[in-house]
Parts: sequence; C-alpha cells; structure tokens
Amino acid sequence: MNISIPEQLKRWAEARVAEGRYSSTSDYVRDLVRRDQEQAEKLARLQAAIDEGRASGISKRSIEDIIADARKRRAG
Repeated sequence: MNISIPEQLKRWAEARVAEGRYSSTSDYVRDLVRRDQEQAEKLARLQAAIDEGRASGISKRSIEDIIADARKRRAG
C-alpha cells in the first residue's frame, strides 16, 4: 500500500521515528491504524451497551437501591 501525505505530515512522522519509538514511518502508520481500530472497537462495544440499556426499559428501582447494590458488589 502506498499513501501520499502533505510534506508537513511527512516531517511529523519522520520526527516520531527519529525519537526512537518507531523503526520506520511504516511502523508509525501501522501503529496509528491499530490504535484507530482499537478505538473504533471500544466505541462499538460502548454503543452496544448503551443500546442494550435503553432497550431494557425503565427500572422500577430507586437510585438509592441501585447505588446500594453497586456498593455491595464492589465490597464483595
């Protein structure tokens, strides 16, 4: 895969490599793509949890009951 980027971005990527964290600009770009993929997956899981919560309807429990249950679970 070949990509074209503006000179300013090229210099940025090369500077990141020069810092020693990446072995090449390709390594840097791969890391960026991996991080983007991980972020998209986290966002998808969060959205699924939100959708599940919204679909479950309105709880008849009070906020105090919910907090008390959460504290019990955390305590252990």
